Amino acid sequence: MATKEMKLFTTEEVAKHNRDGDLWIIIDSKVYDISKFKNLHPGGASVLLDEDIAGQDATEAFYGLHRHEIIAKPQYARLQIGSIEGGSPVIHSRVVGELSKVPYAEPTWLTQGYHSPYFNDNHREFQKAIRKFFDEVVHPDAVAREEDGKPPTKSVIEAMAKLNIHAMRMGPGKHLKGLELMGGIVKPEEFDYFHEMIITQEFARVGKRGYGDGLMAGTVIGLPPVLNFGKDEIKERVIPEVLSGQRPICLAISEAFAGSDVAGLRTTAKKTEDGKHWIINGTKKWITNGTFAHYFTVGCRTDNGFTVILVERGEGVETKAIKTSYATFITFDDVKVPVENTLGPEGGGIFVMLSNFNHERWVMICSSVRAQRLIVEECLKWTSQRKAFGKPLHSQAVIRSKLAAMIARVESVQSWLENITYQMNKMNYKQQASKLAGPIGILKMTATRSAQLTATDAVQIFGGRGITRTGMGEQIEHYHRTVPFDAILGGAEDVLGDLGVRQAIRNMPKNARL
Repeated sequence: MATKEMKLFTTEEVAKHNRDGDLWIIIDSKVYDISKFKNLHPGGASVLLDEDIAGQDATEAFYGLHRHEIIAKPQYARLQIGSIEGGSPVIHSRVVGELSKVPYAEPTWLTQGYHSPYFNDNHREFQKAIRKFFDEVVHPDAVAREEDGKPPTKSVIEAMAKLNIHAMRMGPGKHLKGLELMGGIVKPEEFDYFHEMIITQEFARVGKRGYGDGLMAGTVIGLPPVLNFGKDEIKERVIPEVLSGQRPICLAISEAFAGSDVAGLRTTAKKTEDGKHWIINGTKKWITNGTFAHYFTVGCRTDNGFTVILVERGEGVETKAIKTSYATFITFDDVKVPVENTLGPEGGGIFVMLSNFNHERWVMICSSVRAQRLIVEECLKWTSQRKAFGKPLHSQAVIRSKLAAMIARVESVQSWLENITYQMNKMNYKQQASKLAGPIGILKMTATRSAQLTATDAVQIFGGRGITRTGMGEQIEHYHRTVPFDAILGGAEDVLGDLGVRQAIRNMPKNARL
């Protein structure tokens, strides 16, 4: 296809085209003929005929109302007829894999000139490949699926499976042995929790919460009990099916009558007379990915106490979507399951779940802090380009104060998170369960409370745009609407804070006195 020839114009030449039927404007040194587009403009034709717009440099006005991706769309890009002589565009479209140069938009270990005791050159090479993959494959699908409400496209899940990203989201471990990770960038024995953090935070950077939950988030929390407590024959059959993306799994713990109160679960599992099967009855609610899961890691009340059992979709299992982000209501009606599907010891489900909760909550913290960082970036961009009283919005002290608080929160949580992650790399699974449950619980509480404060501040900074689903504040509106999820999932904030304090109190030395 032949490329449209672009001419060079002076600003004086453009200024002559300033009337209805002959209307040009300049945006970022590019000249656009909007004569025919005028009547299609969503904001009305009169805006474009304003004397400060028609035939003039409308860059400031445009970016005060529109995101850059609008002008980059093909239907608008083809309105360009030339460029300003001697001018040079300074605003560019998103570059695949590029690191943001906006201050605080990236964690310090990725920021040029900064150093880290935790991340090495392999982590940086890994991050570069992961970001490129997410920019090219995941982000376009996330935008489309957020718009139409459909589940993530199968080809995306398959592309992730090919690079063993699903396997890496489970963290380091034996399940990675023999796999080629991200095209061989990292060896299975060298893969650590910082590599996993990179994957999780690049997920969050996409900025589409519902899509992120739908892209096998249920597997991240549902498969670890199988990996760590399942019998060998179960693991050999189930793990490859799940990590290939062909048969997803979900974690089914929460119920209408029991959320954080795991001991109050009403779903029951009774053994048959021959002792070879469980018969499961009950309901589960708010289960991530349950509608399209093939396997269910289910918390049940048994004669020996709380027990975790792997259930395969089949007769007696019914799932129904509820109006949240890819969440499900599940009914188990006389579901017959082999006793061999028990994960961990009978009655030992609390330890199985506590071990799992650590990783689940850690993943949520990774996501939360990276999502907050995206909001900080949006606010820094907006306050630089938005004018109020003739000056950039950040010229107001009250705005700078909000930005300072947002930055302080995100950097504090990220720093604590990196310390916790380092401890995870040095501890086995059992040590993590005993030593890190409290700190991770308090950190999750801190992260989600910080997130809600940041969401509120961001709406104040964006004003009416911050509560509008499209346009300049679409990321802010989406974040403000969905951020309460994090405060509930994996355990309510207050419960997790209390968990951390109770663990600290148990470890108080008996001779401690003021």
